[in-house]
Amino acid sequence: MIDLSTTYLGLQLKNPLVASASPLSKDVETVRHLEAAGASAVVMYSLFEEQIEFEQASLHYYLTHGSDTHAEALSYFPPLDRYNVAPNAYIEHLARVKAAVKIPVIGSLNGVSAGGWTEYARKIQEAGADALELNLYTLPTDPDQTSAELETEYLELVRQVRAQVKIPIALKLSPFFTSLPNMARRFVEAGADGLVLFNRFYQPDFDLEHLTVVPHLTLSTSEDLRLPLRWIAILYGRVAADFALTSGVHSSIDVIKSMLAGAQVAMLTSELLAHGIDRIGDILMGIQHWMELNEYQSIEQMQGSMSQRSVGEPAAFERANYLKILNTLDHRLPYAW
Repeated sequence: MIDLSTTYLGLQLKNPLVASASPLSKDVETVRHLEAAGASAVVMYSLFEEQIEFEQASLHYYLTHGSDTHAEALSYFPPLDRYNVAPNAYIEHLARVKAAVKIPVIGSLNGVSAGGWTEYARKIQEAGADALELNLYTLPTDPDQTSAELETEYLELVRQVRAQVKIPIALKLSPFFTSLPNMARRFVEAGADGLVLFNRFYQPDFDLEHLTVVPHLTLSTSEDLRLPLRWIAILYGRVAADFALTSGVHSSIDVIKSMLAGAQVAMLTSELLAHGIDRIGDILMGIQHWMELNEYQSIEQMQGSMSQRSVGEPAAFERANYLKILNTLDHRLPYAW
């Protein structure tokens, strides 16, 4: 009997397929569909630092504006029972999702700086989240800010969120660190239980007709798997954290590669948006079929068996691989004699 179960952030999951943070979690019935299709857990769409700070600033304004006038000025205030603070709506929705399904529900916070907004980590925990994914997404644009300063800010944020909650914390990272292995270890020391590799960056485009900068969404492809695959294979066994591979998971083969590299789970969204939620069942069947053909009895048996520390040629993950690829390309070039 093939055992597809895995453990991620201390959570016992029936298989390694997790629905990553996306608009799919904004509807309770859609989350139910994800569960029925076979997803082992779901990550909620992100609550952003900017949303929380905007709503807190707005509420502070309405509560203090005109407060030094006559008591009748209280009539200026909005009716607070109808004042819909968006972050609180997120917490309420998370609680409804948690009540609707049996699979683990992972909350998601997206932010980059320490501050009062991190108290929402505790509110996410109180709403019933089984774990929290902290999405560290920022684009440094200040030439005066050093990488060391930015990394220190990240670490302080992780410590602050860790102080707010007891549930497991996973960090969703970008690959753009000077020394990713060192930062990964420091994040774990600061309180992270897992690392999600990697965040996808949606690059803006230019609208030449209106001369404006516009957002541009491109779904991932299996080609995007290679970057997180490589880094999980390098970090596995060296950093004491669970690993989730995200970006580029579209097929059973992609999931199998993720497990062999050392991931506990593979997260996907683009494939579900492109081909429907029921695609999960097809991927699970493909994983089981491959395991039967290759005589694997469990996901646990597969995990990390092709990590850098396990393969016969560890240099394949490093600079030597770059040289080998260039040499292969050189043999394909046409020569004029």
